[in-house]
Amino acid sequence: MTQSTSPGTAALLAALRKAVGKRHLLTAPRATARFRKGYRTGEGAAIAVVRPGSLVELWRTVEACVAADVSIIMQASNTGLTGGSTPDGDDYPGGLVIVSTTRLSALKVIRRGEQVLCLPGTTLHRLEQALRPYGREPHSVIGSSCLGASVVGGVCNNSGGSLIRRGPAYTQLALYAQVLRDGSLRLFNHLGIDLGDDPETILSRLDREQYTEADIDPASDKWAHDHAYAEHVRDIESEVPARFNADPRCLFEAAGSAGKLIVFAVRLDTFPREEQTSTFYIGTGEPDRLTELRRTMLRDFDTLPIAGEYMHAVAFDIADRYGRDMFFAIERLGTDRLPALFAAKSRFDGILGSGLSDRVMQWSSRFIPDHLPARMRAFRQRFEHHLILKVPRDQVDAARVLLAELFPGAGGDHFECTPQEAAKAFLHRFVAAGAAVRYRAVHRKEVEDIVALDVALPRNNRQWVEQLPPELAARTVHALYYGHFFCQVFHQDYIVKKGADPLAFEHALWSLLDARGAQYPAEHNVGHLYVAKPDLADFYRELDPRNQLNPGIGHTPRGRDWAGPHGEQP
Repeated sequence: MTQSTSPGTAALLAALRKAVGKRHLLTAPRATARFRKGYRTGEGAAIAVVRPGSLVELWRTVEACVAADVSIIMQASNTGLTGGSTPDGDDYPGGLVIVSTTRLSALKVIRRGEQVLCLPGTTLHRLEQALRPYGREPHSVIGSSCLGASVVGGVCNNSGGSLIRRGPAYTQLALYAQVLRDGSLRLFNHLGIDLGDDPETILSRLDREQYTEADIDPASDKWAHDHAYAEHVRDIESEVPARFNADPRCLFEAAGSAGKLIVFAVRLDTFPREEQTSTFYIGTGEPDRLTELRRTMLRDFDTLPIAGEYMHAVAFDIADRYGRDMFFAIERLGTDRLPALFAAKSRFDGILGSGLSDRVMQWSSRFIPDHLPARMRAFRQRFEHHLILKVPRDQVDAARVLLAELFPGAGGDHFECTPQEAAKAFLHRFVAAGAAVRYRAVHRKEVEDIVALDVALPRNNRQWVEQLPPELAARTVHALYYGHFFCQVFHQDYIVKKGADPLAFEHALWSLLDARGAQYPAEHNVGHLYVAKPDLADFYRELDPRNQLNPGIGHTPRGRDWAGPHGEQP
């Protein structure tokens, strides 16, 4: 749906067309459909979708939107799970413009590979590729949502990922614009790179990479990742979760901003790539054994594990059946071609209808041979809880001793993976998130919707296995549990039966989580599914006093100056 055109709107469209060219200003409903509908949830109307091809074009686009007093949503890859980068309905003050940053995908490796400079559309996939020749990797390796995920999106949403030592994506070095209370637009260069003073000069020099290493301040007093997290996660007696979206210690300018700033670039640390590692596959019917494993390794081991990814048996089965074709595509085609595949899938659905590509791909998956190792299949038959544990070389012997003690083969068992088994185990875990979406698309007659939560439990928590009350369990087709076990961050996907009220179901879950001392969301945008906690809502008001960027996120007011639906002031 495209919002109606008025004389003011016509002038805005003319300004946007001048900024980015006719080809990259989309107004037709069919052309804008894939930008207006979220990957998993959310949909609404927009005046236009704008696709700037340079940072200067992005600045001019935002200038025009601010001057016209329309609402703005910044969107990168549209891979979010909570609808935080897509419209939610049609009632946006002044109408809505979506600014897609996918054409702004450049990155620059700086400081001998120890840091990178990423533009708004740089994908995590592309960053991983750029760092391989340096023997380094980014804060997050490919995680649980989508291969097209953007680096800047991760920072803006405090995304965590699977690596235990690194915590949420975070930086204090960013270049961003803020809409001030008086309706003016101001650029802030906090990158620590000397690029001049005038906004268009700064952005043009960054576009053209007209700077040298000498222009880059080491900025040793600024963090380009969360330096404190490795010790923070070790505090296993804390009642506070290790990482979550509203954690005040990780809200700083672009970090955690969730679309309330226009972020042009971020500067981030990179990390040495660990090549000599070992992976263990663990199964048990007794969750207390996994609890003891986590607490012992966090408390006693000199070096933290690299990753510890959990899957419940139901998530294992759904990923096995409904993620098989994605598993096959990643394994056979490699990750290089997948962003183009996702883009083609999105265009296909935008033209022919949402979910059709999923149904076609699911039908084709019946012809794919068994893709999982025999030892994993055997563990699925024996155990309800599964953990994939990856450790560095100097931790292997200690891990073997501990695993032999905790998982001797009765109440639990383990095996040391071959490289091929390790790759398949992590890939199986990866496809779990998309598998729930696929299930919904294939079983529309039985499924009302998916309620997807990502939950951070307190670090001192021992009862991490959720027990759904019978009245809630009766409303679900399946409940999928998987996540980052050592950080106590769990993704919980509830496939809700047809006829049940997903919103009421979700609110009932929130009450249960509150009683457990949980924080949510843990690593995704609050979007339009979650209520922003007071600290987070205050942070949004500080960043966007006019409330012109992504208004309404986290169930906050949508009106200008944060007015409510009837003009009431907060």
